[in-house]
Amino acid sequence: MLPWTMQNVIYHICDRKDWDAALAVGEYRADSLSSEGFIHCSTRDQVADTANKHFKGKSGLILLSLDRSAITAKVVFENLQGGSRLFPHIYGPIPIKAVRSVLPFVADQNGLFAWPQE
Repeated sequence: MLPWTMQNVIYHICDRKDWDAALAVGEYRADSLSSEGFIHCSTRDQVADTANKHFKGKSGLILLSLDRSAITAKVVFENLQGGSRLFPHIYGPIPIKAVRSVLPFVADQNGLFAWPQE
């Protein structure tokens, strides 16, 4: 059995404009799906660290809350860079029906992210 943080919900950070485009076609495909073969995601405990490492100071972001049971593609918890911290990767597009919430994801005045207020 997976630890509680990895059971049902995973998260993906993306640009609002990319999400709006996905709504028009019924599924979300991050650029990494074409370039790396999967969509990068995080557990709740990983979201802020991921955002601060890869999106520091960026605006126009949202946080997608994803129901793993509604994702038809393979979801693998792994670390492809050799670390011990496992991250969820989705090996296919995310169906719109798998998205349970869309939260604005805004950095503070220092460009840093924390868990968004719901």
